Amino acid sequence: MSDVSHLQRQVRQVSSQVSDVNSLVQRAQQQLTAVSVEVGGVAAAQKETQNELARLQAELHKYFRQAELAANLGRAETKFGNLQGEMEHTFGHHKRVRRTATGLLQAFDVGLVSEDTVRSIGEELMIDAPRYWLAPALVGLAAWSRDDQEVCARAIETAFGRSPSRTALFFTLILRRQGRLPSATRWLRHYLDSLSPSALGRDFAVILEAVAQGAFGAAARDLVRRKMSEWAEQLGNDDNATATQVARWREEIERYRGKSASDDFPKLSTLSPQWPDLDRALAGAASQQGLLDTYRAMMAEEPKPSARIEDAVDDILDRLVSEYDVEELPLKRQLDEQEAIIESHGDLDAAKQVAELQSAARDETLDYLTIQSTSALLPDQIGVSRATQRVAVSACEPWLREAHAQYTLEYRQQIPDDVRAKISSQLTFGSSAFKMQPWEGSFIQQMPDLERDLARHWDRAIDPFVQSLRFDWGKAAILPTVVLVSGFIFFAAVGAVVFGLIAALVGGAIWGGLIWMEGEQVEKTGLQAEAALKKAKAESLRQLRQAGAELTDWSTRFQTEDRKETDVRSMFDDLRRAGGGVQPFEQRSFAQN
Repeated sequence: MSDVSHLQRQVRQVSSQVSDVNSLVQRAQQQLTAVSVEVGGVAAAQKETQNELARLQAELHKYFRQAELAANLGRAETKFGNLQGEMEHTFGHHKRVRRTATGLLQAFDVGLVSEDTVRSIGEELMIDAPRYWLAPALVGLAAWSRDDQEVCARAIETAFGRSPSRTALFFTLILRRQGRLPSATRWLRHYLDSLSPSALGRDFAVILEAVAQGAFGAAARDLVRRKMSEWAEQLGNDDNATATQVARWREEIERYRGKSASDDFPKLSTLSPQWPDLDRALAGAASQQGLLDTYRAMMAEEPKPSARIEDAVDDILDRLVSEYDVEELPLKRQLDEQEAIIESHGDLDAAKQVAELQSAARDETLDYLTIQSTSALLPDQIGVSRATQRVAVSACEPWLREAHAQYTLEYRQQIPDDVRAKISSQLTFGSSAFKMQPWEGSFIQQMPDLERDLARHWDRAIDPFVQSLRFDWGKAAILPTVVLVSGFIFFAAVGAVVFGLIAALVGGAIWGGLIWMEGEQVEKTGLQAEAALKKAKAESLRQLRQAGAELTDWSTRFQTEDRKETDVRSMFDDLRRAGGGVQPFEQRSFAQN
């Protein structure tokens, strides 16, 4: 009985120890589960923190950008106000001369102002603006009206000394208005002789305006034709001058570039490394329609000439006497720069582009070729009508054609020879991370071949990862087997075979149950991971097919837009014919009154 009691005590002790081991194993399993959950939570928190930091960084950039724009806008508004005050203080008398000049010209027509009043006003303007060419010109005009040859000669000589070209043009237009064409032609010759084709004053645009309106008559037209032909040939042989004009027209074409089409092709723009080139090419091709719309509308528009030649001359004279003087241009340019910043809401880069485009129109001197381009591109800035703009565009047609050819070739060359798709994937399953090496395939291949290749790439990545998540039953059973067998051998050695056998069976059952629960959990995670990866694989295949379809749509849209290039080139031929030749003065002329 003592042996049996002793054996029972030993069994109870072993059972208690096995129970303690079971409790320890369960607590360890719970701790492992808790650690796994915490690791997953830490990973999620880390990702959320990174996203939050990215959002915060974007908001900071936006805030700093808004602050920068607001500061730029505030400084520009302050400078603009100061410059306006300086302009008024320094050149306000010029404005008065210009306003008075228009009134005096009208007074000569209607005869409502006495010669004494005209004389008084002219002398007062001469005192207010002693360096402004228009003031002595008006004095000379007043003296001419009362037949005071001595004062007229001195006044004209003074005005001519201050601005030979403007004075000559002013009296050319005045004499033409009075119907004295031979005298007007002589003054026109003085005007043309005073000019250099590489450094023309902005008032030369008035000549283009007068020619477009047919204001000079046949003799003057021949004179202008010869001079302009001479200038065009002289400057046309200068490769740098021609390249400059082509570059200006290239900037004009760039204005019609389309917007990014990323929203229209979401999968292609996401998957293809070549998308930036495709997007730029499509945006470039979209400019063809913009060119067609703009210049066809210009050709369809019928500029209405003045009913009487005097009205046309009046318009030209108004432009001449209302233009800024050379001395005013530096301040005016600064005003334009600050105004551009204000209109662009503080964006200095956008304002700089606008200011640079306006700079050519407000420059003190321009070459003949630039006058042509500026008349075509910025008619309001240089002070010419829509009729002159249309003629100038015709004269600039060779530069526009060359710029268009360069532009079209460039965006076509941006189309990549091989458009590819690049797909990668990274997923987390508990403490295990799946990372697939990027797959890249060419859309030159047929879509079924691409899909098979991508599917094989996924399988090569999925299979080893899923296998790594499988529970190794044999490895898990090694430790329990060694422990239980060793315990049985120990008890058998001390003569407690039955007890050893019972202990081994009980311990094996408990330990096996724990291993089975762990294995089930691992297998469940593996099955979930396999299902998620198969779903990701199917989604990537779907995205690949969608990207391929979008590439087809992109190609169709690009070809549709690009084919309009032929229409644009035909339109250029119409532009050249619309101008009646390469020179802007070869247009209709008015009959003399």
